[in-house]
Amino acid sequence: MTLASATRCNRFAMIFLLLIICFFPAPRAIAQDSSASPTALTPAQISAVDQYVNAEMAKERIPGAEVGIYHRGKILLAKGYGLADVELNVPVKPQTVFQSGSVGKQFVSAAIMMLVEEAKISLDDSITKYFPDAPPSWKPILIKNMLSHTSGLGEYETPARTGPNGPFYLRLDFTEDQLAQKIEALPIDFPVGSKWAYRNTNYVLLGIVIHKVTGMFYADFLTERIFKPLGMNSTRLISETDIIPNRASGYEIHGDKLQNQEWVSPTFNSTADGALYFNVLDLAKWDGALYGTTLLKQSSLDRIWTIYPLNDGKPNPAHYGFGWFINSMNGHKVIEHSGAWQGFTCDISRYVDDNLTVVVLTNLDSRHSRPDMIAHHVVGLIKPALMPPPTKVHK
Repeated sequence: MTLASATRCNRFAMIFLLLIICFFPAPRAIAQDSSASPTALTPAQISAVDQYVNAEMAKERIPGAEVGIYHRGKILLAKGYGLADVELNVPVKPQTVFQSGSVGKQFVSAAIMMLVEEAKISLDDSITKYFPDAPPSWKPILIKNMLSHTSGLGEYETPARTGPNGPFYLRLDFTEDQLAQKIEALPIDFPVGSKWAYRNTNYVLLGIVIHKVTGMFYADFLTERIFKPLGMNSTRLISETDIIPNRASGYEIHGDKLQNQEWVSPTFNSTADGALYFNVLDLAKWDGALYGTTLLKQSSLDRIWTIYPLNDGKPNPAHYGFGWFINSMNGHKVIEHSGAWQGFTCDISRYVDDNLTVVVLTNLDSRHSRPDMIAHHVVGLIKPALMPPPTKVHK
């Protein structure tokens, strides 16, 4: 597997492989007071989650995982399974920090909407307002097209473009201006708004827009406006040089061999398309904030969670809003996103009709780990009406 194959969004490119069963240390959990709330999980439910998660980890050969289950931000379960570091035999605990991959995009979309509320950005702004040297073909592309992946911009993160001979070689460092110039040189894939196509490029540029508008590097803006106010004290930008407590290691499987994640330059561990650390404790605070108007007006949240239409007025086929997929499970609304980067995968699925959220974080690459499927099954163990239908096996 090359560096370029470790993409941040694993939703559309999963490959199922036959895996060898392995075993993991006993999980550690944060104790929950089942008498404190009628929404507390029963011992039988926790046991069912434990058995299922351990079985899936063994099947997929996932070294370590965290599972968070919340009711409107209240933690029902925050638990670690397996190993955060295989070499040092360090178990995962709820405080362990994993990489966000594309789940980080939802924080960027929230930041953009904050600036919209403050009239510092308009969703109808052409991106040429912020990138005046961009080609004329960019003028019809609006901020809302970037947020919804309907811009038509080419994907910078392809194997050819991020390989040794590509303009975005992942082992090289670039400034923001250099990245923007390289993106401006990419071809347009389709007319703006005519199609939907997931492009990490969109959110790289949105991070630069935040910097241009606020004077703050996008991750610093997220820290000041979202993470600190919510007490998300473990959520931060990736750094391989800083000493970061409770940091997990990322892993990839090559052939039948478990290996450490491949190295990328600091540039590509700091772009706004998904380069954060977080854990299930912090994500409970994020989930709770999304049920209220602490960070954003309800109208802004509603806009984020509205499926963006194409030029023909029809909803885009992926049911994507601004940094979230808007789906349903057995008639119940679910707002979700998954992500992958550098030997990590994760998923957050918010069943808003039921006030339930499940988060699954793993430290294995996206070709082998399916945290979205784990999250969907786990919520079904808590509320059977949300259990996804059995996967059909084609012979």
